[in-house]
Amino acid sequence: MRRPLNTTQSVILTLLWVAICYLILVGAEQIDGPLILTIIISGALVFIPIIKSVKNRKR
Repeated sequence: MRRPLNTTQSVILTLLWVAICYLILVGAEQIDGPLILTIIISGALVFIPIIKSVKNRKR
């Protein structure tokens, strides 16, 4: 089984996700439904493993 992410890895992943979302939102001609949905789905793909690793770290 994999080791849970440590705090530094979690912070770096979160900051990278925020930076990429910022670049996408600034560069978009218009902010519409598919763009918002894509950002929400990408957030789920990033934050679900981070939350799981934090819960496993507490055990």
